[in-house]
Amino acid sequence: MPLISFLLSSSWRIVTIALVTGFLSGGCSAAVIALISRTLAEGGGSVAWGFAGFAFVALSTSIISRVVLVKLSQDAVFSLQSRLSRQILATQLSDLEKIGSPRLLAILTEDIQVISNAVSAIPVLCINFAVVLGCMVYISWLSWKVLLMVLLLSLIAGVSCKILLGRGRVYLAQAREQQDSLFQHFRTVIEGVKELKLHHRQRQDFLDQDLDVTASQFRRSSTWGLSLFATLDGWGKLIYFFAIGLILFILPHLMEINPQMRLGYILTFTYLLGPMESVVAKLPFLSKASVSLRNIEALGLSLSNLEQLELTPHAAQNGWRSLKLRGVTCTYPGEQEDSEFTLGPIDLALHPGELVFIIGGNGSGKSTLFKLLTGLYSPVKGQIELDGQTINRQNREWYRQHFSVIFADFYLFDRLLGVQKGALDQEALKYLQELQLDHKVSVDQGRLSTTALSQGQRKRMALLSALLEDRPIYLFDEWAADQDPVFKEIFYTEFLADLKARGKTVVAISHDDHYFHLADRIIKLDFGKIEYDQQVSQKLGVQ
Repeated sequence: MPLISFLLSSSWRIVTIALVTGFLSGGCSAAVIALISRTLAEGGGSVAWGFAGFAFVALSTSIISRVVLVKLSQDAVFSLQSRLSRQILATQLSDLEKIGSPRLLAILTEDIQVISNAVSAIPVLCINFAVVLGCMVYISWLSWKVLLMVLLLSLIAGVSCKILLGRGRVYLAQAREQQDSLFQHFRTVIEGVKELKLHHRQRQDFLDQDLDVTASQFRRSSTWGLSLFATLDGWGKLIYFFAIGLILFILPHLMEINPQMRLGYILTFTYLLGPMESVVAKLPFLSKASVSLRNIEALGLSLSNLEQLELTPHAAQNGWRSLKLRGVTCTYPGEQEDSEFTLGPIDLALHPGELVFIIGGNGSGKSTLFKLLTGLYSPVKGQIELDGQTINRQNREWYRQHFSVIFADFYLFDRLLGVQKGALDQEALKYLQELQLDHKVSVDQGRLSTTALSQGQRKRMALLSALLEDRPIYLFDEWAADQDPVFKEIFYTEFLADLKARGKTVVAISHDDHYFHLADRIIKLDFGKIEYDQQVSQKLGVQ
């Protein structure tokens, strides 16, 4: 079972202890039933000490098994969440983009919760399963013929339950796939709420053709899957009552059964009803968890691989001399289905203290070049060199530490990450004043008072974080697009000029031709290739 394998990978010793104590508890519970049956049939209190002993062992081992497995399960789920988060961050960006954020979000929330619920059910499941086995042993001690009958009924129940369980798993797997699409639609509701509110026809089209259709498919698959599990529960009870009726009304005509045996069978089967119901009730949790574990494995992020995926980076070198892209090519899916866009081959060199503007139309490859340049994308062909050192998997993490980037779809964190609390508060306050945000935002122990700002102000806060990083190379993806004319002037003439004066290399995607004269070079991209890369003195007045 994948879930047991998952727990064993966390700590097989603890799992072994929990299972042994669980089965011991179940066996002692069955022994208690046997003693009750014997006492009721024969009378007397000669077995009182045995009853007390078995009851005490059953109770104490049950508590031990549950506590041990509860702790193990919570530790395993926490470890899984932490490991998955780290593996996601260590996975190539292009691979994550293929997976899609809705699916990643569903895995980190829904799948992890499903696994957590299933793992929490394992202690009870183990104990109840042990009770069932113990009762079977007691039945075999009473009569091997009755045991054969019970095993035959168990075989019939097992085969039929396997069929129902298999079909239920298929529907639950379909529901899980449809849930990824449903998460995407929920994201659309949240992020596109303004547009949907403004357009009634578009809103109804989205609700009727996208959200409702996917939700209906998810509901249908979930309903069928859970209904089959409900049928499984009823079918199990039917077989149970059939066994009771067989013992009460048919078996006495086929073989001689004394009152003690008859009472023992009735007590045993009556006691078994609770554990059997519990086992059947937990099957949907286990099936869902198996589907969730397969979804996680399908990401290509092995749960058994505890090795850190990225080497610990050394500090970026401020005294670098040249960064070169030699024949670099990158291919990724285009806007049309079954189409690809190729950036390159790109030959490019950057040096300290340069201010470079990159221009070009939409879809020309500017943002992709940034991801290649920073090591977020790996080139399909060609190579990237920093001071003659080729960048590969072993040193890519170190290479990335040279860049501070503000992408067009940047994320604004609510605190200054990677610095000691309060260490940069004063410097942050200085930048807040320069960015004209000191009346809106304050910094206390590295935490921002708010991120509920306009897009232009959020970009200024992202600039603040980038400036505090103080890295050798700065990249800006159309940073000034959301700024007012006054602050746009400040950005180009003051902030970029200051970075250049400090020896930083600045590469900015820009369409503000009024400020092209400030750059050292202008590079134009067109259809994924460099159309020209020239000094500003040779290209004044380009559009």
